[in-house]
Amino acid sequence: MVVKRTPHAAPGRARRGRPLIHDEAWSKVSVVLMDRQIVRLDRLVSEIHRSTGAVLTRAGVIRALVDGVVASGLDVSRVSSEFDLRDRIASRFKRRGLKPTAFRHPHRES
Repeated sequence: MVVKRTPHAAPGRARRGRPLIHDEAWSKVSVVLMDRQIVRLDRLVSEIHRSTGAVLTRAGVIRALVDGVVASGLDVSRVSSEFDLRDRIASRFKRRGLKPTAFRHPHRES
């Protein structure tokens, strides 16, 4: 994982790139997402914009999801894999009566 610390621009000096929208220290990281995850994020961003008019980005949704899971108090200290973590998060927030979304699981292919 590549981590790039991004200091705030010095006073009087123009900052290149996108404008700062965060008032706390941040790092730019690169992660690999599956195509299905990108499609779902894009649909979610579009649904939010269509229903509320709010403009969110993929990154904003990902940050909100991370903060939401962390703030939920879900104990994930004993997870054994990425898939176990995903399943625990999903079961914690799943509404009753909904069918589980089909995710590919390399160890549970039917």
